[in-house]
Amino acid sequence: MEDSSVEDSPFRVESVSRDEAPQFVLPLVVRIERSAPPARTDALETAARAVLVVLSDERSLGDGEWAQVMRDWQDARIRKVVRRARGAEWRRAEALPGITVTGKSAEVRVFPPVPLDGWPKDLARLQVSGTDLDDPEPPADTDPTAPVLWMSPEIGMSAGKAMAQAGHGAQLAWWELTDADRAAWRDAGFPLSVRTPDPDRWRRLTVSGLPVVRDAGFTEIAPGSCTVVADHPALRQKRAD
Repeated sequence: MEDSSVEDSPFRVESVSRDEAPQFVLPLVVRIERSAPPARTDALETAARAVLVVLSDERSLGDGEWAQVMRDWQDARIRKVVRRARGAEWRRAEALPGITVTGKSAEVRVFPPVPLDGWPKDLARLQVSGTDLDDPEPPADTDPTAPVLWMSPEIGMSAGKAMAQAGHGAQLAWWELTDADRAAWRDAGFPLSVRTPDPDRWRRLTVSGLPVVRDAGFTEIAPGSCTVVADHPALRQKRAD
């Protein structure tokens, strides 16, 4: 992914020094049982919260056990890959170091970054495809006081791809917040919504000055595609000031 608002962002499509660094990926695994798959929007929201949870976890900070690999990951391209698991696959994934985040119907486990070609075998064997999910009911209206990750109405994505993009948007918002705003969001449990605006609103959002995710084009969509706008009230207020 790429953030169009950051000059030397790890999300730039162009070849930069970050491409020369060792490449890592943040693995996310969504639980999809045949009998009870999660709702699509809830899966996207839960994935976004999972990214925020791992970014803010004490093991990812300072001298924590995940801190170095988190820094290495963020020094290179910011890649996220979502895979699916059920039954025994999910139980094996839960046994690996990571954090499980639960939504209304979704369970997503996030793991510390791994080398691009060095996935643990119990994660490497999981499938990326098969993450097509639906919303049984239209998502509720958003809370105007809470963050919203706006997904492009112009690009079709699998649920797994969209979950990764939502995670990118949450990460961009996190990076731009002050320490105080980060702490307030974390202490509130990272409330957020993922929604798709109408095309006119989408066009206004992309030029609003809020963080924009532009995909690097590794899978599914063309390089440079604008996929998410991260609309956090604190960032909205900062641009209004």
